[in-house]
Amino acid sequence: MGTTQLESVPEPKYWHLKTVLSDALDSEFAVGEILPNERDLAARFGVARATLRQALEQLELEGRLQRRRGVGTTVAPPRMGVAVGDAGHVWPGAATDSWQAVDGVEAAPPAAVARLLGTGAEESVHTVRRIRRTHGQAVAAELLYVPAASVPGLAAIDAPGGAARARAVLRELQRLQLEGQERSVELGSARADDAKQLDRLPGSPVLVVTTRYSAGGGTAAVAVATYRADTCRLTFDGLLAG
Repeated sequence: MGTTQLESVPEPKYWHLKTVLSDALDSEFAVGEILPNERDLAARFGVARATLRQALEQLELEGRLQRRRGVGTTVAPPRMGVAVGDAGHVWPGAATDSWQAVDGVEAAPPAAVARLLGTGAEESVHTVRRIRRTHGQAVAAELLYVPAASVPGLAAIDAPGGAARARAVLRELQRLQLEGQERSVELGSARADDAKQLDRLPGSPVLVVTTRYSAGGGTAAVAVATYRADTCRLTFDGLLAG
């Protein structure tokens, strides 16, 4: 069989450099360490700065590097696993939960969430905003939507808003018997509010994880979590993906 046209195309210079740089990241740099400037790196590897820039951009897309405003280009921590299997079903806010509650309000959810909850289009629900961090950096932002019927005891709790209200909603959820959860994952683009929380530009690639929690024969809550695509990998019941 003859050589195909694609097989005869030489490897781009930036792609080879990306491999060399990746090896250097593993052997010479620690997580969070700032890389030398582009001029010094280009001189070290004997390449044009344009070629170096392409290699760095590819490593950033692959989650090996992070460009942080006011800091520079740093070595990224290992990707965080996002579980999408059936194991470990727990309510948000459980003892093993790694999220931080930052705000709680009452507002009408997006139409797609209202359909999952079975609430009216204009019916307000408890909305809890949470952040997940690793190595001190925000890697995911979540909005948890909880109808009033799921947390009837909340009316007697004096927590008008903010983080205290969010924690109160999460505590009340623990009183329900969790019957199951369904989770879906899709690629998306960061909205302005999520991008600000995650220190990314609007439109940056993200993973959107939607979880429907079941209790009492119906949907008790819905969570929509936005993960930085450059910091996460999917896990399926202990198996790794991506």
